[in-house]
Amino acid sequence: MNNPWSKLKQNDLLRRFFVLLIIGIILYEARAMIDTILLTFIFTYIVIHIIKKVQSIIPRFPTKLIVGIIYLLLFGLLYFVVTIYIPLLAKQITKIVRSMISFYQSHQMTGILKDIEKYINREEIVSSARHGMNFIIHTITNVGTLTVALLMSVFLSFFYTFELKKMHQFSNLFVTEGSFKWFFEDLKFLGQKFADTFGVVLEAQFFIAICNTILTMIGLIILKMPQIVALGLMIFVLSLIPVAGVIISLIPLSLVAYSVGGIKDVVYILILILIIHAIEAYFLNPKFMASKTQLPIFYTFLILLVAEKFWGTWGLIVGVPLFTFFIELIGINPRKDKKKKRKTKIF
Repeated sequence: MNNPWSKLKQNDLLRRFFVLLIIGIILYEARAMIDTILLTFIFTYIVIHIIKKVQSIIPRFPTKLIVGIIYLLLFGLLYFVVTIYIPLLAKQITKIVRSMISFYQSHQMTGILKDIEKYINREEIVSSARHGMNFIIHTITNVGTLTVALLMSVFLSFFYTFELKKMHQFSNLFVTEGSFKWFFEDLKFLGQKFADTFGVVLEAQFFIAICNTILTMIGLIILKMPQIVALGLMIFVLSLIPVAGVIISLIPLSLVAYSVGGIKDVVYILILILIIHAIEAYFLNPKFMASKTQLPIFYTFLILLVAEKFWGTWGLIVGVPLFTFFIELIGINPRKDKKKKRKTKIF
């Protein structure tokens, strides 16, 4: 029967774009959960990649034991952050707030406010303060939402990887049985191709994070900042977010710098972060991404700019993998000479 539906199923490229369109519609409808979806994918990919590496060295090493060790270390890290790092940061914030209140109540600040009122309307000051408070409240809300998404992603990735063999067996039933097995075959194909391209970019970002951490820690040592190890850990985690991670790390670093040396040290931190941000944005990010994806640096940098404009921080993370994924889907493969022999399977 040569109807349009049969023609669609016989045309691999058209059929896969149809499946991709369905996936896009589902993701758009589930956009409120996109943080959880992407974080779960990232955690799952990393854990499965570690499992493959360990079992390539020790073939009979139990998967569940590897997963248990990984998540014990992860929860140990979270315990360190909650019990040591967050109290340290809270202490620094308390010091800064007290210093700001003291400065505001001083006679010097009273004189400055009077001079400001000569040039700026009081209503404009109040309006600016209100906008500032709204921004702070919005940021705190986003941090809370992201924290919930992060915890949910950790648990979901744990359940997936802990029963990895069973998950693969059950998922393969959709490919081998049922009336819509053609749909799930294409879904598996697209998922594996995206996992492959995403893994390459994730590896590049890992090396960028190491470079950022080393450079920032050297700068912090020169500036004689306290808690170098804790700050270094925070910088490494945030540096896994392309470009934006360096900027986000500026907030806690500035708080610590202010408590140590006042405004002068905050200015030094600002200069340090601007230099490192420039190195990452204009050299490390395009260079590492280009070397791993075999894309020209111009294309890589342009993709990062456009993806950030459309999807914000997540665009910086998934922009290059999505572009590489789409061009490979239409038969253009810049990495064909440097394909990895072993692939990390998620589906």
